[in-house]
Amino acid sequence: MLISQVMHFVDPSREVLAETLLAAGPDAPTLCPGWRTQELASHLVLRERNAGVGLGLLLKPFNRASEKATLKLAAKSGSADAYARLVEQFRAGPPPLSPMKIKAVDESSNLVEYFVHTEDVRRATDRWAPRALDQEYSSALWDELVKRAAIFYRGVDLGIVLVQPSGPRHVAKRAPVSVAIVGQPGELLMHAHGRAGQALVTFEGQPDAVALLQTAEVGF
Repeated sequence: MLISQVMHFVDPSREVLAETLLAAGPDAPTLCPGWRTQELASHLVLRERNAGVGLGLLLKPFNRASEKATLKLAAKSGSADAYARLVEQFRAGPPPLSPMKIKAVDESSNLVEYFVHTEDVRRATDRWAPRALDQEYSSALWDELVKRAAIFYRGVDLGIVLVQPSGPRHVAKRAPVSVAIVGQPGELLMHAHGRAGQALVTFEGQPDAVALLQTAEVGF
């Protein structure tokens, strides 16, 4: 699927994420370790408005500075009004000089980001259900997963095959012993991003290989 064909998914995904954050409030749990919704919202604002924070998300030596900036902004956003302003800042999109103003960068950086973080809020509660996704949107998520799957599973000492119930499959990593992970594209993305406990997937393979996968470090 060409970038030009899926561009229209990013802005609605931003809107859904903003609404999900607002509905949850500033102190709700998320699936991001150590982050409540106010930290997650701060992360989303800073990654497209602060070049240093963006660098910290990519390069480990800058991780600490990025986290510090995120926590500092979150600490200022604990009240309902301050949090609402923060979420509205995210909803408004990146500033004019941000690289994420470039549509190709926006698509590459945010399509998966917004889906996963929306689910990070939705699935952090005891009662949740998967969303019914538009088929084109689901296909766009699959395409992005295929591009990055080798990175997500690089630390797993197994072959990994991602399989949709409808048939499409992708070999993310080759090895003498493999495990197939079966699920809808959104669920496979959640697993690939280290949210295994909240991903609605099944596994096919030797029991010891499946057990190894379930204890392996998965994600970026």
